[in-house]
Amino acid sequence: MGRPPRVAIYARVSTDDQTVDAQLHDLREYCWSRGWDAVEFVDVGISGAKDSRPGWNAVWDSLQKGRLDVLVVHALDRVGRSLSHLVKIISFMSERNLTLVSYRENIDLGTATGRMIASIFGVMAEYERAIVSERTKAGIRAAKARGSRVGNRKRAFDEDRARELLAKGWGQIRIARDMGVGVGTVNRWVNEIVGVGRKG
Repeated sequence: MGRPPRVAIYARVSTDDQTVDAQLHDLREYCWSRGWDAVEFVDVGISGAKDSRPGWNAVWDSLQKGRLDVLVVHALDRVGRSLSHLVKIISFMSERNLTLVSYRENIDLGTATGRMIASIFGVMAEYERAIVSERTKAGIRAAKARGSRVGNRKRAFDEDRARELLAKGWGQIRIARDMGVGVGTVNRWVNEIVGVGRKG
């Protein structure tokens, strides 16, 4: 066979008064039983909901750059911020024939059973997106039924202010920013009302 797999262990706890010792003990034993030498990445006192986690960022960078073949974690909730984020990770690894092992759930995505579980996660994430979308649409319908305006209110175009700024030599982009309107609105006003073809 070819070279041995390049393996990483990732462990995380959410608060500073917790330790990763128990996680690392289990993961080291697991890797030892498989004959794997593993590098270790750790985050301590960092919530899984945070976008930036130094240890995880380093693991993810190594995975993306093809420096790892296997990632071993104590539980799936150690890596994913949410179900959709976890599915993104699983999909990425599956597409590149990488293996994710979760010790607590006894899941190995390098096996047929693991790949089936990955597909189930995908279905669940799609269901979650559909529910969020439907709730958003229902909220908009309810707001419209109450007579509430949905979406951003358009700001009235103050022609006197626009003329004042144009007279100062301001360009259309700068005028639009000052007045809080779109550049297209200023362009149309300049070209159709004032008849001046200035460029922002």
